[in-house]
Amino acid sequence: MKPANRPTALIAEDESLLAENLRLELQKLWPELDIVGMAAHGQAALQSALRLRPQILFLDIRMPGMTGLEAAHALAEDWPDSDPFPLLVFVTAYDQYALQAFEHAAVDYVLKPVQTERLAQTCQRLKTALAAREAAPAPAGMQAAVDQLRQLLGATGLGAAPAPSAPLRVLQVAVGNNIHMVPVDEVLYLEAADKYVRVITAEREHLVRASLRELMPQLDSQRFWQVHRGTVVRSDAIALAQRDEAGKLTLQLRGCKDRLSVSRMYAHLFKAL
Repeated sequence: MKPANRPTALIAEDESLLAENLRLELQKLWPELDIVGMAAHGQAALQSALRLRPQILFLDIRMPGMTGLEAAHALAEDWPDSDPFPLLVFVTAYDQYALQAFEHAAVDYVLKPVQTERLAQTCQRLKTALAAREAAPAPAGMQAAVDQLRQLLGATGLGAAPAPSAPLRVLQVAVGNNIHMVPVDEVLYLEAADKYVRVITAEREHLVRASLRELMPQLDSQRFWQVHRGTVVRSDAIALAQRDEAGKLTLQLRGCKDRLSVSRMYAHLFKAL
């Protein structure tokens, strides 16, 4: 049985040869590090990380389906408050401009193909960070991780698609042989539902065969706020943002009985003036 105090890590990389090379290099540079899992795509990385609770997560930026940044974003929303958030190391082939953004956000990275000397520096940084975390409370570490991810998404431009020349004004919704024209001014919120998006108005619910990722760039970002990775709400439809004793935010909308949860990543949108 392995000692309980060994540091743990999860590797998420869709190229199996690169993943195995990274594992072997880490094994040589940091024998005490316990690689508890390998994930071949972003969704698997999210599920494995939530199940295994590693202290360190090596995330490939470009993975099929959910990218490394999106997986980290989702993990920050679902991670329990009781545990320190994993230290993130992004594995990337980006150019120097993008790398400066990673450095600015205080998130470490390694370039492909992985160089032993650079990975050794990363290992040393991780050891230092793990030692520092022993004295830091988990909530503070969680908030720092969320702030870093939010900053990183904004600095690299990887978290948002280009804005359209003019925001969408009408959603064309197919119902049988008919196409309903739903003004976006009537939309209270949108919610991801598998391969569809639920479009909720005060009168009824529509299903749009598109992803939330596709729809969001077409909406006016000043009016439509993302409050969870799967939920976008029209800001002027929000009547009340209520915070419970644990600090969780719930939204009450005008003309709708539904209550919407706000994730950690978007709690900063709600600050009293």
